[in-house]
Amino acid sequence: MSDRYGELSTDGEHAVISFVRRLPHPVEVVWAAITDPEQRAAWFGETSIDGRAGGVIDMVPADPPIPDRQKRMTGRILVWDPPHVLEHEWTQPIVEDSVVRYELERDGEGTVLRFSHRGLGVRNARGFTPGTHAFLDRLAAHLAGTELPGWAERYREVAAHYPSWSA
Repeated sequence: MSDRYGELSTDGEHAVISFVRRLPHPVEVVWAAITDPEQRAAWFGETSIDGRAGGVIDMVPADPPIPDRQKRMTGRILVWDPPHVLEHEWTQPIVEDSVVRYELERDGEGTVLRFSHRGLGVRNARGFTPGTHAFLDRLAAHLAGTELPGWAERYREVAAHYPSWSA
């Protein structure tokens, strides 16, 4: 299993961001944190979700500190398989259309989360990787019931671990 840091792979002009995290919480608890709008708002930002294949997800991340109209993300839900898989389109004005996938697998008393974001341009993926890392750290803190790290501060801290990816 991968460590806390993400991986970036490329295929021509497009990239795939991947993270594998082990979370010491049952699959159902992690699923709720990812799909329940109230819980998701706590670690990611305002979210509405029509939980079904073909439904719509609409999110406005709390961070980064740019206008909501630029960071608003919408998309169709492509896979809805509770409590194991959520895959949705990622349509956002500041980047290429792409697809995000959360896969949850029971691991003893905990859960292995496999996260991927595919279809971004390589340059945008390089910037998104530390940001995704920061959001996943916020998810882990939310699940643990501890204070959430500030997204911008966490982004700066983890970006140093991705030096070969700098634009």
